[in-house]
Amino acid sequence: MRFLYYDRIEDIEPQRRIIGSKAFALSEEFFRRHFSKEPLVPGVIYIEAMAQLLGWLIIYSYDFRLSAVMTLLEGVKIEPALRPGFKAEIHGELLNSSLRDSLGRAWIIVEGKEIARIERIIYTHFRDVDSKMLKEWFHYYCGLNP
Repeated sequence: MRFLYYDRIEDIEPQRRIIGSKAFALSEEFFRRHFSKEPLVPGVIYIEAMAQLLGWLIIYSYDFRLSAVMTLLEGVKIEPALRPGFKAEIHGELLNSSLRDSLGRAWIIVEGKEIARIERIIYTHFRDVDSKMLKEWFHYYCGLNP
């Protein structure tokens, strides 16, 4: 089972920004047996969607020579009570990056309105990675050739 909270990457600019999209349908696995009377998209799903895309931007920016693990979130704001049946545009920006870590921010737009934001998201870098495997995952999970 895939737990990816984006459907596609629309645009990626190394060391700068990434834009992706996600259609939130009632058929999502996280709705099964949990929100049976009033399905709502959990806020943590928005956080994970933003974190996944920004993580791929970091990995892509360093030519798949490292992996990035989210270590800190600050300034998280989420619009409550969104029902399934909408398409979200997910944005991420790198603000600063070093060999050890990266700082970014991310937000989600639905129908022209911001519904979620992370003001500061920090990732720690891990360099002991299999670059070939990361490139294959990027191609598989993001639909783009590295």
